[in-house]
Amino acid sequence: MEQTEINHLIELFLKLVEIDALSMREAPVNQHIRTFLKDLNLSVSEDRAGLSSGGNSGNLQIKIGNGGNFVVLSHMDTARSTKTIKPIVSDDRITSDGTTILGADNRAGIAVILFCLEKAITNNVPIKDFTVAFTIREELDVFGSQFLVLPEQIKHGFVFDSSLRPGKFIYKTYGAKGFSVKIHGKASHAGIHPENGINAIQVASKAIATMKLGRVDYETTANIGKFHGGTAINVIPELVELEGEVRSLKIPKVDSKIKEIEDAFINQASTEKATVEFESHWDFKPYEVPESSFTFRRITDALLAVGLKPEPIVSAGGSDANSLNEKGIITVNIGIGAQNPHANNEFILIKDLTNSARILWEIIKK
Repeated sequence: MEQTEINHLIELFLKLVEIDALSMREAPVNQHIRTFLKDLNLSVSEDRAGLSSGGNSGNLQIKIGNGGNFVVLSHMDTARSTKTIKPIVSDDRITSDGTTILGADNRAGIAVILFCLEKAITNNVPIKDFTVAFTIREELDVFGSQFLVLPEQIKHGFVFDSSLRPGKFIYKTYGAKGFSVKIHGKASHAGIHPENGINAIQVASKAIATMKLGRVDYETTANIGKFHGGTAINVIPELVELEGEVRSLKIPKVDSKIKEIEDAFINQASTEKATVEFESHWDFKPYEVPESSFTFRRITDALLAVGLKPEPIVSAGGSDANSLNEKGIITVNIGIGAQNPHANNEFILIKDLTNSARILWEIIKK
């Protein structure tokens, strides 16, 4: 890339990070994208994902040519605010001043897509037919990509969102199933009549003590991350509420561990005459992109073309790529180098930002 192109890409990125747009509040970045694409004479459609979930923006879709058979995607929300950001561009990287996140996750992905679209259209360079999508709520629960309805012709996907450096891409991930538990005991005065109560905290604690949490096996993890109960120190707690998750590369292992956890709570509650409400739901399901697929071949070819060694990676995290794969759209999540995401020391190397644009260009050019 010419230095003038690199400077322009950085400029696009800096404008995006200065837009404050948290999950469910993506409207400002939505409008920025719309304005940018309008100047390129590209039409944008918006779905009702925001209206259906209490947010202020839907997912955006842009059809290039006839929409092609693949989608390129980034998300519009950040995990934390960039309202007071002061971006700093040094010789080799872009950071904030250390008081806010940078927002490279995922403003870098958006900048790369906008840059390549502008490059193609303003220079009248022929590119493939494909579809672009910008999603909401990725940081919160990937609801946007779950809600997203793409044309039936879309069979492959390229998500520009991974914090891995360019060259690496996620072809296989864990799935995650969340669960919530309510244990109902019986309130009583803790000093006068403790024997008349059923301590819900104790019931929950005894059940948890029987569970294997953390690293369950080489491809499965389990966690209880929230625990709340009780009303006062002189009252036997009658209600405890817990939330947790199980992750694995294998769906049967997730379901088996969830059942094991549910049974542990039910059995302990039965022993102490308490009752249990247990619910579970998939946050995202695991996926694996076959090496023989068009998607896998296209990303590896693109990486080789820009001089990078392709490194397929297994990840325990989830992204919009999980949602697309669940819909039958064979998708990889591509490393763009948004390092230390969600932290105040988040940064992106200028080399990684430019390489990400070069990778996308290889994917879309004719």
